[in-house]
Amino acid sequence: MTEISELELQNLRHLIAGFDTSHCKLQEYANCATDTKIKNFFQKGAQTAMQNKEQLMKFL
Repeated sequence: MTEISELELQNLRHLIAGFDTSHCKLQEYANCATDTKIKNFFQKGAQTAMQNKEQLMKFL
């Protein structure tokens, strides 16, 4: 694997933090939702955000 620059590392850090924040928010929205379809929508979004975060962390 090639080395990444400091700028690329900073960009990864920001992207990972953004996906982590999105995951937390979407999971909380899902927990508060009473409608099943809305709850599933937010849970799927939270899961996707976590998958994206995990994929980005592979670059570290």
